[in-house]
Amino acid sequence: MKLTVVGGGSTYTPELIDGFARMRELLPIEELWLVDTDPERLRLVGGMSERMFRAAGHSGRIVATQDLVAGVSDADAVLIQLRVGGQAARHGDETFPHECGCIGQETTGAGGFAKALRTVPVVLRVAETVRAHAKPDAWIVDFTNPVGIVTRALLQEGHRAVGLCNVAIGFQRRFASLLGVDHTAITLGHVGLNHLTWERAAYVTDASGTHDALPALLAADLDQLAEEIELPAPLISMLGSVPSYYLRYYYAHDEVLREQLGAPTRAEAVQEVERALLDLYADPSVDTKPDALAKRGGAFYSEAAVDLIASLTSNRRDTQIVNLRNDGTLPFLPDDHVIEVPAVVGTDGLTALPVEPLPADIAGLISHVAGYERLALDAAVHGGRGRVVRALLAHPLVGQYDKAEKLTDLLLARNREHLAWAR
Repeated sequence: MKLTVVGGGSTYTPELIDGFARMRELLPIEELWLVDTDPERLRLVGGMSERMFRAAGHSGRIVATQDLVAGVSDADAVLIQLRVGGQAARHGDETFPHECGCIGQETTGAGGFAKALRTVPVVLRVAETVRAHAKPDAWIVDFTNPVGIVTRALLQEGHRAVGLCNVAIGFQRRFASLLGVDHTAITLGHVGLNHLTWERAAYVTDASGTHDALPALLAADLDQLAEEIELPAPLISMLGSVPSYYLRYYYAHDEVLREQLGAPTRAEAVQEVERALLDLYADPSVDTKPDALAKRGGAFYSEAAVDLIASLTSNRRDTQIVNLRNDGTLPFLPDDHVIEVPAVVGTDGLTALPVEPLPADIAGLISHVAGYERLALDAAVHGGRGRVVRALLAHPLVGQYDKAEKLTDLLLARNREHLAWAR
């Protein structure tokens, strides 16, 4: 198998390499190509990746290149993990909304929209190269945020694509730890849009059969779970489900904004972590995943990626939580919208499992954000200031015309170099 990682110079990449090495029986990689536009990062991350494979006894060949065509040629699968504009652009996403009294975040709100505008055109260009040069049945696995919008962009253009996020696998591991069972025994009732999801069940299979352990978890570990996602325990009890951390931007917007105004941005923190990681990757004696990589984020990303790619290429037909077309799963959304739910994964594609009807508040918020996402993708593909204003106005974290107008001016000023139509 030839697997290609576009954005392979990311400091995330050794997390992937660690998973590929540990789970080589599940995903037998013969060639792993790392593609990136930054030659220095490629050199450091490529060297680190090569040492990790050799230390783990993996026989696969690693190639680092700036040549996208060579990187994706004859690939069986292509994983995309891009950050257009780097951490500097992320810092902008996390700060310019503050001028309008809105939260600054890289995947939701005005900041997340800015990232979508920068990212979608680049990912679509990469995907066209994959279509032209990879194997005809090659899969594109998107880990590039905002995953839901980017995945819909790919599917809209007819690409064989699926989106991946590590939120669900994180909850699976956390619930397993609290319940004292192996994570493979747990199946989540995970539903929503990317970074707008709720865990509505935690099905545990044991000798006595399958049962939903979430009510017991909420009874025994409510305060601990509430602390971990930084939301009030009474809210979780009322919902009867566990929201992802990203729901905090909606359920506790003003509190989050106050915190953000008094603290460094996540981008600034990540820049420090990345500098330390690149120094470690430059050390020829380092040949295992550094502990410091945990500070970079993306926990369990490698395991989720290995599981997904293995099922897409070997037809395991197991159940995984992915971003895919709705096709009636959530009846209040258009069929072509992208949702994040459990699905059966095989070489012939993905089939979402049925979802129990959602309460009105959750369905309403999903519908509201989905409307924004559709307008956001339209703006990312076609450009135009008017489309930007309309998408921002539609976002529940903005929702006021004067704010949408001002945010548009701020967004364009910060991102003009990345938006061909706005120059």
